[in-house]
Amino acid sequence: MKKLLLIFVLSLVICSLQNTTAQIFDKIKKETEKTIKKETQKLPEVKEEQEKTNEGNTNDGKQDSTKNTKNNKVDDTGTKETETNTQFLSSSKYDFVPGEKIILFDDFSQDAVGDFPALWTANAPGEINTLSIAPGNWFNLNSGDGNYFYLKNVEFPKNFIIEFDIVPKKTGGRIAAGLLIYGEDKFKEMDNNPQPGNGGIMISIEKENWNTWGYKKGEKDKITGISKVNPVEVEKVNHVIIWVQNRRVRIYHKQAKVLDMPTNIYEGTNFNRFCFRLSRGASSGSYISNFRITDASPDMRSKLLTDGKIVSYGIYFDVNKDVVKSESYGTIKEIATVLTENPTIKIKIVGHTDSDGDDKSNLDLSKRRATSVKNTLVKDFGIDAERIETDGKGESEPVAPNDSAVNKALNRRVEFIKM
Repeated sequence: MKKLLLIFVLSLVICSLQNTTAQIFDKIKKETEKTIKKETQKLPEVKEEQEKTNEGNTNDGKQDSTKNTKNNKVDDTGTKETETNTQFLSSSKYDFVPGEKIILFDDFSQDAVGDFPALWTANAPGEINTLSIAPGNWFNLNSGDGNYFYLKNVEFPKNFIIEFDIVPKKTGGRIAAGLLIYGEDKFKEMDNNPQPGNGGIMISIEKENWNTWGYKKGEKDKITGISKVNPVEVEKVNHVIIWVQNRRVRIYHKQAKVLDMPTNIYEGTNFNRFCFRLSRGASSGSYISNFRITDASPDMRSKLLTDGKIVSYGIYFDVNKDVVKSESYGTIKEIATVLTENPTIKIKIVGHTDSDGDDKSNLDLSKRRATSVKNTLVKDFGIDAERIETDGKGESEPVAPNDSAVNKALNRRVEFIKM
């Protein structure tokens, strides 16, 4: 009997423990499910916060997929559309328009590497080099002190544009180089005076500034200008453009007008010589190439309406490329203005190249360049595409023999022909 009673008591205890254990596990289960549900509800908020964090993180090397898609949109023809047009329009401060006359061009292609360039002289070391960062030959102004003169007189008009590429050296002083344009009555091969000739202007191209000063024989004071906008960068190719219009001097660099001095030149100053100058103790020396002087601002409306043709040297492309560069803005804007003001006129755009390279490649390149100019007029200036035809002649219609740098530059042109 006692055994039965003991067994009964033990059974009750065990049942009680089982019930308690079941209740405990049931409670744990419910709490766990509640916690999981609560955390699950938080997940969208966590995800949203994570996305915001990713959007704001600019240092993780990743690009936003939406922005990437926008910047690489494909148009109806299947051609990849880039930000080129936006960049082109952002260069509206490139308001200069080169004319139909190339006064001088020197890319040093006629000179052997290691030699001093044949058309120049100097009172300091210099030689032709090649650079790893850019094609072609480069004139190494290989000193921190000296003057580098172009050997011939130049027939500067009252309105002209000077352009060149410059790569400043990293070491040395603050000045990359100075460009000195002046006039003299009697030819002097090298005039090393601080203010040569009867008068002129010095343009100091510096690593942190632009400085200009006009001078004239008999005048004590200089007419000075200064700007800190977009200075040249060391060990990079900088394309510098200088527009001289009577007494006014404008300088352009990196898609901006960096300096505009309405009266930077003394009245009555005439120019026929130029040199690059390195100032003792202040200059670093530089590499120079693609030096070009043209006249400026032709009357495009008169040329197109009266003569029926415009020959332009103001449409810029990189070597063997067909993308219209931002420096072309002023010229293309003028063409667009003529077409807008005369809505019945139709034109043909014809591209031309020099003889470098093979005939087939040059022909294809000239056609693509003409098409690129048309596309710019249509997309960026709203000209009706039906009013424009394009063609390319390659090297087949030169205006000068392809026997020198300046003649090849004359043959590289874009023509706008009234139809």
